[in-house]
Amino acid sequence: MASGGVTCVKYITFFCNLLFALTGLLILLVGAMVQLNYAHYSNFVSDHIWTAPIILMIVGAAVAFICFLGCCGALKESSCMILSFAILALVIFLFEIGLGIAGYIKHADLPQLMETQFNSTMKHYKEREDYRDAWTLLQTELDCCGTHGPNDWEPIFANKTLPAACCTVINLNEAKECTTVHAIQEGCLRKLLGILDSKTLILAGVVLAVAGIQLLTILFACCLYRSFRRNYDHV
Repeated sequence: MASGGVTCVKYITFFCNLLFALTGLLILLVGAMVQLNYAHYSNFVSDHIWTAPIILMIVGAAVAFICFLGCCGALKESSCMILSFAILALVIFLFEIGLGIAGYIKHADLPQLMETQFNSTMKHYKEREDYRDAWTLLQTELDCCGTHGPNDWEPIFANKTLPAACCTVINLNEAKECTTVHAIQEGCLRKLLGILDSKTLILAGVVLAVAGIQLLTILFACCLYRSFRRNYDHV
């Protein structure tokens, strides 16, 4: 049987594992919420950036599964399971750090990447129905028009006409068609960037809190492993 000190570390490790599992579920939930709430904006963000929510869900599920090893190892006083948990948890932790660094670096390029996507979808607006639906939804939900403003639509529409989503219902009732005179003047790029920036700050705070809990759990697991090995060596 483990000594009193080891028993204390064992249950602390078990409790930290539960917190670790909760962080996994939290990561999974955040990824799922981003995917569900903002998936319809994916046409305006490059594909390799939009894979982030999917990666978060995979990492969250992996964390929740790995915690099973930690909890079983702590309760059964299995040094092998505790060591396996610590190694896998460390790999996940380092992966999250790498993902965070990559996200920070890519975030600086986000305005340029998004502007490229905006221009591309606008250029093929009349050719692709999914782009038309995406622009209609974007301009309606965010009350905006074009990339930087209604003038961006001039190469696409003749006679200064615009997509109906560029004008409010009131303006459309006053005019037979939507034109630059009646259109909303604010562009969509700045608005969407503002939304993504605000969510990024929240996500960064969540990741920091999660990383702290995970690192603490890994340290306790290492201490528990050493304690188990020391006890077994004495037997």
